[in-house]
Amino acid sequence: MSLPPLSPEQLVKPRHFELRMSLIFATLFVPLGTHLPYFPLWLQAKGFHAEQIAVILAAPMFLRVVTTPLLTALADRARDRADIYIALVAASLLLSAGYFLTPTYAMVLAVSLALTIVWTPHSPIADSLALSGVRRFGSNYTSMRKWGSISYLFANVAGGFILSAAGARAVPVIIFVALAVALAAGLLAPRLGRPRRASPLSATDIQHSAPKLLNPYFLYFSIGVGVITASHAFLYGFVSIYWKSIGIGDSVVGLLWAWGVVSEVCMFMMFTRFFNSFSVVSIMVMAGIGSIVRWIAFPLVWPLGLGVAGFFGVQSLHSVSVALVLIGLQKMIGETVSEERTGAAQGIAYFSNGFFMAVGTLASGPLYDRFGVDGFFAMIPIALIGLVLIGLAARSAPQRRIRR
Repeated sequence: MSLPPLSPEQLVKPRHFELRMSLIFATLFVPLGTHLPYFPLWLQAKGFHAEQIAVILAAPMFLRVVTTPLLTALADRARDRADIYIALVAASLLLSAGYFLTPTYAMVLAVSLALTIVWTPHSPIADSLALSGVRRFGSNYTSMRKWGSISYLFANVAGGFILSAAGARAVPVIIFVALAVALAAGLLAPRLGRPRRASPLSATDIQHSAPKLLNPYFLYFSIGVGVITASHAFLYGFVSIYWKSIGIGDSVVGLLWAWGVVSEVCMFMMFTRFFNSFSVVSIMVMAGIGSIVRWIAFPLVWPLGLGVAGFFGVQSLHSVSVALVLIGLQKMIGETVSEERTGAAQGIAYFSNGFFMAVGTLASGPLYDRFGVDGFFAMIPIALIGLVLIGLAARSAPQRRIRR
């Protein structure tokens, strides 16, 4: 599929493009790095029980798998994607103020649903801008995107120390202030016009190309990835609450979350050297087995007296259960999906991950309410189902890779 030519304006590289995109990534991931580990703690502090927390966390996940592709498609058609990014960040800032209202169950759920519509597209739109710079001007994507990972780690650690001093009531304040900073950075976003190819989550691209991807290998693999990813739902929804319940302080909780991300980054750095020769099926099997080991170990750490050090050890498995899933999925798409269908492939994988994660999160509330930390054991059969699907994918794998 040939690309349309660039206009003369699009050939001009915006001043300080890499610096401006690095700033966007750095500010984009601070509210995300606060919301994932600490928002459940705020919900618990406001008196919500486990099932209500699960619904508040899961309902936006169901919604965003539908709305995010539509908004990224809108960004593709806009005069400039930066304008859509700024509008969405501004809307996120305004809606996040809803958490300062009286936190009834209906109010918090309504704010969370509205907020996820305008918040979730931030990252794919920022990626779209950065990748346009890579294609047009030869910019280095990793050098820009790494500041997002650094700021996410900072948010994990700093958030823990802030909560240890101010309590869980600080969570909405941190998110609001972080989104305000993200908006200020967004105003500096480089203007690049429309992309020459639809974004990875474009609804239009999915609609036009998805039927060509409905083959057993791709479907089994994508669903298997989604199911293995969904086995992490209990971790994301309730591990911070569990750690607090056994007396681990907020600052240490932040360090534990950050250590998982550090382990993930280390895997990204080591993958080419140690795992690049493995097949995508082998990579995904390792990820599934790593997930199972993780869910077996988590409930045993504290009873066996392994303490906080044991949790740091288990969190190191994030490098296997999460990083290898992300790498394996992209490796599969790169080897078996032609370039013109890549956007659709990414969109289908996003839908699979989001849908199954939402289902898993919804189920995690009753599990934690009834079994506490032993609810991790229920994640084991989920990961096993994912491995079975990967096995079915292996049986129907194509004989040839896509030529580079």
